[in-house]
Amino acid sequence: MDFFSSQDTLTWFEWVLRAIIGFIFLLIIARTLGQRTISQLRILDFVIALVIGNIIAHPLSDQHLGLKGSIITTTVLMVLYISGVYMLLKWPWFRKLVNSPPVTIVKDGEIRYEGLKKARISLDVLLEELRENQIEDVKKVVLATWEANGKVSYLLDPKYQNVTPETLGIKTEPFTHPRTIIKEGIILIAELKEIRKDEEWITSQLENLYQTNVKEVLLATVDNKDKLNVFFYG
Repeated sequence: MDFFSSQDTLTWFEWVLRAIIGFIFLLIIARTLGQRTISQLRILDFVIALVIGNIIAHPLSDQHLGLKGSIITTTVLMVLYISGVYMLLKWPWFRKLVNSPPVTIVKDGEIRYEGLKKARISLDVLLEELRENQIEDVKKVVLATWEANGKVSYLLDPKYQNVTPETLGIKTEPFTHPRTIIKEGIILIAELKEIRKDEEWITSQLENLYQTNVKEVLLATVDNKDKLNVFFYG
């Protein structure tokens, strides 16, 4: 059964075997390349997007190729992908096999060169990641790890962290996000009902506060104290 070579015809079973082997092969390649290559994409997502894109593209652009093989292969890959996601959630051993574990690259303000080598990133990349997070000095970092999504997560030494009301013992009011009640000149009735208001209330507010009507409003929000914020076109 030489289905690795070009064939005039393939049975459905040979198409399935091709799909499985191709899927496993690309998983190995993606794992070998490392997370930086596919930054912020899970390996399974990367593989399935790459493979399906190529499978569908070829029969659509080559009149000598039929859709039968592509449909079978895509279906098999879909099943493999769903199974892979399930296995990631169900079995920790498979998760460790597919996803790279976090790698410590900075500890107590000291750069771990062995960690950089294991994560396969350069010192310039580490410094770039820190600059993007507005950290100018590695000494301020108590812990930095290279995560499975290809990004650096970090924790600052407490003495360099931003002061918060909780740190100062200041009591704050619970956070409530403003509700959007008008968008592009249209009143969002469901949102108004959520805050127990009606159309008459919003139209009167616009007339009294801004001397305008709903059609002139690009965006309007209201906070938990019934304060209306309005943005107009232009």
